[in-house]
Amino acid sequence: MKPRGLLIANPNATSTSPGMRDVITRALSHELELEVVTTTHRGHAAELAGTSTGLDLLITLGGDGTINEVVNGLLNSGRSDLPMLATIPGGSANVMARALGFPNEAIEATGMILESLRTQSSHTIGLGNARFRPVDSSTERSLWFTINAGLGIDAKVVAAMEEQRAQGRAATPARYLLTAAREYLRDTERTHPILTLEVPGEEPIPGIAMLIVQNTAPWTFLGPFPVNPCPRASFDTGLDLFAVHSLGLPSTVRYGLRMLRGSRAPGVAGQLTTRNDLTGFTVRSEAPASLQVDGDWLGHVHSVHFLAARDALRIVG
Repeated sequence: MKPRGLLIANPNATSTSPGMRDVITRALSHELELEVVTTTHRGHAAELAGTSTGLDLLITLGGDGTINEVVNGLLNSGRSDLPMLATIPGGSANVMARALGFPNEAIEATGMILESLRTQSSHTIGLGNARFRPVDSSTERSLWFTINAGLGIDAKVVAAMEEQRAQGRAATPARYLLTAAREYLRDTERTHPILTLEVPGEEPIPGIAMLIVQNTAPWTFLGPFPVNPCPRASFDTGLDLFAVHSLGLPSTVRYGLRMLRGSRAPGVAGQLTTRNDLTGFTVRSEAPASLQVDGDWLGHVHSVHFLAARDALRIVG
């Protein structure tokens, strides 16, 4: 008897098409008793993941946002019989799939997933969790993330890109760089840092202008090029962080080059704070700060508590 699988496909993902979905569906159906559902609205993937039972495998076809929805749907369902997870890249950056070692091409990645199913190859990965209360809400939220989170200009760029995508503009590397440059020039927090980092057992570290949290490396991709603030970050360890104290132009250029080179040099006190393999920490803000999780803008917050959860999900491959 074939294992039972569910393919959740995002029709609005950057690099997917109905023809591609048909080819992938036919290929997966050779190994699985497969059901295919196309998402129709934001949050639909989480709803499907949270309510579908009796599955051996849940597969996403989309970008990192679709994976994030599925992961949160699974882990917030309260079930103990979680299916394995596989992801087929269909977005613009596809950081999760590429960090797991899959090619950035849907058909090739499908072939690798099929081979892993035949050889029963799988492993567990750790996840990050962000607990926060948006400034416009009285309810605390707790969200899982697979790849990264960020506070400050990182999140502002994500918000601006979401707005442009809603207007029908593609999320290309060139558009991302132009958007980042525009948000940098607008950002008042680069000269008036508002974030404070609190790591258990350490003195609080104030005066942070931007903070990146990584659950894996790289942080993102610019086309074929990995961007690596925290190159030691891994699904097998805790959380890594990259906290910038100054976003003046010379410092920003220096940090950008460091990210592209994947430098493992330690941070410089008062300029750059880095940490590796943290179990948990808190970031507080003097004023409402922008927050993004897995490339999804979540609004403004006054504080976020981050936690690492090891061996949280089983992944095909």
